[in-house]
Amino acid sequence: MYRKVVVWGLALVMAAGVVGYAAMGGRDGMRGGQRGGPGGMGTMAGDFMRTEPLAKDDAETKILEVLDVMDRTGRRGNMNVPKEDGRLLRLLTESLQAKKVVELGTSTGYSGIWFALALRKTGGVLITHEIDEARASVARENFKKAGVEEQITLVMGDAHEKVNDVEGPIDIVFLDADKEGYLDYMQKLLPKLRAGGLIIAHNMNPGQADPRFVQAITTDKNLETLLLQGGVSVTMKKH
Repeated sequence: MYRKVVVWGLALVMAAGVVGYAAMGGRDGMRGGQRGGPGGMGTMAGDFMRTEPLAKDDAETKILEVLDVMDRTGRRGNMNVPKEDGRLLRLLTESLQAKKVVELGTSTGYSGIWFALALRKTGGVLITHEIDEARASVARENFKKAGVEEQITLVMGDAHEKVNDVEGPIDIVFLDADKEGYLDYMQKLLPKLRAGGLIIAHNMNPGQADPRFVQAITTDKNLETLLLQGGVSVTMKKH
């Protein structure tokens, strides 16, 4: 029964994203500026259909306030995901009751804090990889401001090498680093991903996505992939 609930929850989340994108009339209604260029799930045009996250407790209020400041003051210049994509990451992580999330591309920690918002409820942890010390330093400060630093391990260095040290089982892999490296990351982490786990990839737009990676996630019978036109792909490792 639990597995059925999780699957239905995932289906509803993804369906909502697709419907939202269609209602906006495509990419022209999106926000741009995340890592690597335009894209993002976006919100429906008009105040009537626009929603904002509502804090359930004081800790969530604090986290959302930090995210709001980051979104307003520094997201575009620091290659972070749009707010709507961050909310999607939180929804998928909490719906799957994820215990271990591996992120490639910390940047200044925006997406990591969205993951932590879910992981504080699931009792899980985030292992995030960054190669740039300046961005990593800002991320550490942001994690501390949000009060989620205990849930996050930030790994410095070349993630193509460092991911070999990650132990399974992994519930979610989030790819938001060098696009030409997505295939290598997936090949190294897929064996450690649990059945029913997800590989979420960002900037999956024409001209940005690596065709080799797209082919790998759409032609393997052991995977089920949904490519959202807003620039996010979600791949499930089948049971």
